Amino acid sequence: MIQIIPSITIIEGKVVRLKQGDFSSEKVYDSNPLDVAKRFEDHGIKVVHLVDLDGALKGEPVAYHALEAIAGHTNLEVDFTGGVMTDGDVMKAFEYGAKYITAGTIAHQDPEQFASWVLSYGREKMTLSADAQNNKIAVKGWQKATQIDLFEHIEFFYNRGLKYVKTTDISKDGVMEGPAFDLYADILKRFPNICILASGGVRHVDDIRQLNEMGVFAVIFGRAYYEGKIKLEDLKEFLV
Repeated sequence: MIQIIPSITIIEGKVVRLKQGDFSSEKVYDSNPLDVAKRFEDHGIKVVHLVDLDGALKGEPVAYHALEAIAGHTNLEVDFTGGVMTDGDVMKAFEYGAKYITAGTIAHQDPEQFASWVLSYGREKMTLSADAQNNKIAVKGWQKATQIDLFEHIEFFYNRGLKYVKTTDISKDGVMEGPAFDLYADILKRFPNICILASGGVRHVDDIRQLNEMGVFAVIFGRAYYEGKIKLEDLKEFLV
């Protein structure tokens, strides 16, 4: 059964959503991330994806206060991402309550460093963020494009023990035009043992059902929930 993982994206301590990573499209949904997290927990959600966008831009995590509040005042498991670049960042995030770490920029800048984290912290703890535009990796909160091929990027870490990869087709993010089903099918075909966390484009529960049928490990969504397209009570079939 696919895992349901709502996202909580934070800028300056407030819950926001962007469209295709464009900061000029910022829309504030809630001033208190903990309140949002508690609503998720109350409906049976087990894991949340906490995105520190300030940290992604700065190159080091900023939203430790939100991480600590959610981890300390709920039973949710927090997958933390945004600006994690050093061993110190990883250890500090775990100390503040993160259960998992998702990282992308460091995997681009220093692949061997990220590969060493998969080994030293454990493949159950570390997720590769492989977000792409036209199958080319983008990093630093999607503000920096690269010429790195998505599949070659995943393969490098897959051959070094990677189990989890979060992949967003940036063109799909925040526009609610449907997930990148074909992309996920291609990844699963090439890397049959990879666990995909599909992110971006989710419009409704039927999209989640289709991802589940494909064998996608987890779905991360935000805007569809915050704008009322997906209601938490509609997700009961997946929350077992």
